[in-house]
Parts: sequence; structure tokens; C-alpha cells
Amino acid sequence: MNQSTNATVRQGTAVFATNKLIRNTYILLSLTLLFSAATAGISMVANIPHPGLVITLVGYFGLLFLVQALRNSVWGIVSVFALTGFMGLTLGPILNLYISHFANGTQLVMTALGGTGAIFVGLSAYALTTRKDFSFMAGFLFAGILVAFLAGIGAAIFALPILSLVVSAMFVLLMSGLILYQTSAMIHGGETNYILATVTLYVSIYNLFTSLLHLLAMFSGRD
Repeated sequence: MNQSTNATVRQGTAVFATNKLIRNTYILLSLTLLFSAATAGISMVANIPHPGLVITLVGYFGLLFLVQALRNSVWGIVSVFALTGFMGLTLGPILNLYISHFANGTQLVMTALGGTGAIFVGLSAYALTTRKDFSFMAGFLFAGILVAFLAGIGAAIFALPILSLVVSAMFVLLMSGLILYQTSAMIHGGETNYILATVTLYVSIYNLFTSLLHLLAMFSGRD
């Protein structure tokens, strides 16, 4: 009887911890997305120029390292907002570029935004309701993201538009897989830190949005 009771208590505790992790992650994710949107809007209104590839990468990985180092303290939350705010500032000039260079630029941005939201909600709901374990995707996602990242840098440096399109398509698939993987990890105990879970999902959404926007602009944009 005692063993059965203890098992029930442990199961209940695990379920409570998982639900708390998921709730805290989505609350923080929602706040950081709003903050990122606000900084992007400020960047657009102020017409701030894009900082360039090098500064963007240094800022991104530097703040990502800071989040990792502070993930178990309240300063971890501050660092998450610093990271997402910085990414919002870099996104503003990109959005201005599409809006100003394409006759249907605003429509492209809104379509990419709607597509990103639909993909994220759909994949998250699928992982949460089916509770399937997607941990087997870890190796594939790590290798795929690394290859796509390096290919993206090559496409930017050598101005290769075809390779850039291929990289965007890869990122749409990889970020979709990462959403499934991260949501599954929260459910099955592969991730127990809501700060790190938030950053992973935010990066997935950010890259998914920019990749969709690039693809839409190339295939349905009007100069």
C-alpha cells in the first residue's frame, strides 16, 4: 500500500512539475515575443540600420552564452529579454527592407507572421496532445542546423541567392522539427529549465518567421 501511495505521489509531483514548466515557458515566451516585437517596431520607426552579420552573430551568441550561464537565477530572465530585445532590433531593418523593396511587402510580412503562428501552434498542440517522444530527432536537428547555419553564412558572404533559398527551406523544416523536439523534451523530462526552453522556442519562431518571409518574397513578391 505504501509503495503504491508513494508511486502515486511521485507521479503527481512529476505531472505538477511538468505542467509548471510548460506554463512558465509559454508565459515567458509570450512576454519575450511581445518585447521583441516592440523593439522591432522601435527599430523600424527609428529606421535603425542593420548592424551587419558579424555584430549580429557576436551579439546573438554572446547573449546566448549569458543566458546559459545565468539560467538558474533571476538574472537569467533579464538575459532572455536582452537576447530577444536585441534580436528584435536586428529584425526591424529586415522588415523595413522587405516593406520598402516589395509592392506587397506588408502583405508578405503579415503572411509570414500568420504562417509562423499557425505552424508553431499546430506543432505545439500536436506534441502536447499526443505526448509523443521526439528525442530521437536530437542528432539530426543538431547536424542539420549546423550545416544550414554554415551554408547560410556562405550564401551571405558570397551572395549566392539559390543557396540562400535552399537554406531558408532547410530552416523552415529544421525549426519545425525543433519546436516538436523542445515541446516533447518539456513533457518527457528532457528539459527542466523554462528559461532555456523559452530561448529554444523563441529562436525557432524567429528563424521560422524570417525563413518563411524570405521564401514568400522570392516566390510571390512583387518588386
